[in-house]
Amino acid sequence: MSSPTNHALLSASSAHRWLSAPPLPRLERFFPHPTSSAAAEGTAAHALGEYKVHRALGHQFTRPVSDYQSDEMETYTDDYCSYVLEQYEATKKYAKDPIICVEQKLDFSHYVPEGFGTGDCVIVSDHLLHVIDFKYGKGVKVVATNNPQMKLYALGALAMFADLYDIDEVETTIFQPRMSNISTWTIKVKDLMHWANTELKAKAELAFAGQGTVRYGPWCQFSTCNAVLRARYDYHHKLDRFQLASPHLLTDAEVAEVLEHVDDLNRWAHEVKAYAADLAINHGKNWPGFKLVEGRSVRHYRDENKIAETLQAAGYSDIYQQKLLPITKLEKQLGKQKFNELIGDQIYKPAGKPTLVPDSDPRTGIAKSNPADEFKEEQ
Repeated sequence: MSSPTNHALLSASSAHRWLSAPPLPRLERFFPHPTSSAAAEGTAAHALGEYKVHRALGHQFTRPVSDYQSDEMETYTDDYCSYVLEQYEATKKYAKDPIICVEQKLDFSHYVPEGFGTGDCVIVSDHLLHVIDFKYGKGVKVVATNNPQMKLYALGALAMFADLYDIDEVETTIFQPRMSNISTWTIKVKDLMHWANTELKAKAELAFAGQGTVRYGPWCQFSTCNAVLRARYDYHHKLDRFQLASPHLLTDAEVAEVLEHVDDLNRWAHEVKAYAADLAINHGKNWPGFKLVEGRSVRHYRDENKIAETLQAAGYSDIYQQKLLPITKLEKQLGKQKFNELIGDQIYKPAGKPTLVPDSDPRTGIAKSNPADEFKEEQ
């Protein structure tokens, strides 16, 4: 995977963001782009998956080495490799001379200024182009349906192979094994090109110029300037009208409207505080009405071995406690297969605490009866 300095301003992975809020890519250049262990782990998984696919295809390829590799990663990259080969073999059954490209650089700059990206796997044949994207994350479920990142990769692949193959349909797949998610979506080439010419190109040009309007929504979640977006402030500011001077209560509809904002308000508050604290601590910024103080601290042993020796010499023996590792760490240490073989039947997962979420949440709703209705029935 490319280093941040080699990323396109209008990257495919952030397309959902700049298509909805065109000015963001230019604004984000003024904010740091911190790396995370999750991102580094994802990079390691992609490298390992790439190696396995190349080797399975009979290519000479050096196995990557990373501190993030584990039995879990071995299993999931094996699954990814198997899926890719299954799709390739399935294509061979109906198409003559299909080709498969791994970690293929794709240029879609005809529609997006300086636009390029890397397709994890592209399988090309007459009639069908199949683009597969390997997602190692487990925090957010990604779907292929109308996914702009996948559509951009498809445009890049069509530009590369359309002269060699008669392609009239595109299939896109998100392979996200840690969430047991394989999401596939199909679109006709003519419909993809219509989207590219009537919507994508104009919005991409706006984004490249840093123009247009920032519309706040879920697409802003991973923006580096999300904490200080005025659009986010304006979005939540409309709740001020509920702070009434009269004692009248909110209606059910108004309560529901407030609920739409609660989760993001909570995240926003923490993000703004972290942003302000970073400037104060690391850059000497003074915020009116605020000051830096020493936060709460907890005690630590200076040298556990020395303390144990001292206490044991004084006659104290009951100074240790033994505790199993957390389930996730233990599963990682043993490997998923051995973990399930040895103690899988001794692990249970209780029902989660009921949580109120929007209807758009993909989780299945819990049927709850109304106690007042039950009382009426008993009457």
